[in-house]
Amino acid sequence: MSETPWTGDVAVIGLGYIGLPTSAALAMHGVKVMGVDINARTVAAVQAGQVPIVEPDLDVAVAGAVARGTLTASTEVPQADAFMIAVPTPFQDGYEPDLSYVKAATQAIAPQLRGGEIVILESTSPPGTTLKISEWLAAARPDLTFPHQDAEHPSVNVAHCPERVLPGRIMVEIVANDRVVGGITPGCAARAAEVYEVFCKGQIVLTDAASAEMAKLVENSFRDVNIAFANELAHICEHLDLDVWEIISLANHHPRVNVLNPGPGVGGHCIAVDPWFIVAAAPEHAQLIRKAREVNDARPGEVVQRVRGLMAPNEKPVALLGLAFKADIDDLRESPAVEIVKELAAAEPNRRLLVVEPHVDFLPLELSAIKNVELTALGTALAESEVVALLVDHRRFSDLPAEALANKSVLDTRGAWRGRA
Repeated sequence: MSETPWTGDVAVIGLGYIGLPTSAALAMHGVKVMGVDINARTVAAVQAGQVPIVEPDLDVAVAGAVARGTLTASTEVPQADAFMIAVPTPFQDGYEPDLSYVKAATQAIAPQLRGGEIVILESTSPPGTTLKISEWLAAARPDLTFPHQDAEHPSVNVAHCPERVLPGRIMVEIVANDRVVGGITPGCAARAAEVYEVFCKGQIVLTDAASAEMAKLVENSFRDVNIAFANELAHICEHLDLDVWEIISLANHHPRVNVLNPGPGVGGHCIAVDPWFIVAAAPEHAQLIRKAREVNDARPGEVVQRVRGLMAPNEKPVALLGLAFKADIDDLRESPAVEIVKELAAAEPNRRLLVVEPHVDFLPLELSAIKNVELTALGTALAESEVVALLVDHRRFSDLPAEALANKSVLDTRGAWRGRA
């Protein structure tokens, strides 16, 4: 690794769940960081030292960095020594990857290049995306050379370093976890690694860009396949009237078995999305990965049927606890809980659905237009309902006393209330 510490400034494009923590981590170590986002409200919040998302310790880090003057925010891309792209990479219809945000960020960076910069893609992407960035930049800036054109002496280095953090622990893991840095060339990888050496205490492993892209997809697909096994097992145990949590606990006493916990589906921008990038890259070969996605995508519909099976014909309200894709965060991206609420609302249009999500102040757009869906306080939802479904094991829900669920028909999709009802 480099013997001289990184001393340049950094522009981070995208101030979401990865871009903002990355900005804070760099700024906390004295690097001058300009965070860039198209959302003016996000920029204003960061400029004021505030955070627009729920993530432990992020608020303290951002406030401190802004107060020290090492972190600022803007809607315009500035000149910088390094550019980090941390924008969404969703999929389109047919599960094809949508690289439009990455391309837009690349095109916004191009006019600011002078030569000597490092452009790093952090967004999870299909193999070949980092090469595309180099090609897009070359098309926009023919006056400069890029690593796919001149491997030995490019004007600008281009690399990929995928994030690999767990929501709820981002500020710990962004520093402690190992990082994979893949360059268009080995020189690009080495230059990009210099930036991460500023704050990363884990091992920094160098490789080529396509391998780094694929490695991140493999990490999340591995998790998805194992979760699919747990979810399929849950479905089987429901059919056989067995306690899946007990079965898993017994099986995990084997020294080489570690079955994951089932749930209502898989959410978040990574595990619920990334396997489709592998499927899109090799559709005829990715059979197990595709099947795992189908199993996990089917889980919300199975939960809806179980909730409906608990309902009495009196059309009393149903309490649905949680909308986030995992516990104790506010991230609703690809959340199976949101899908469950949508499907249940369509199946039961005359029944009020009392949704409780302590980490948001309003329903997401896809639920706010549904007349029988209401964002409600926990006490109100429990008082008015006869059926309670735990969709997210937020600590506030898991810690409910047993008497709060007395005389309720309960569906616990997370195993947090075993033995209570």
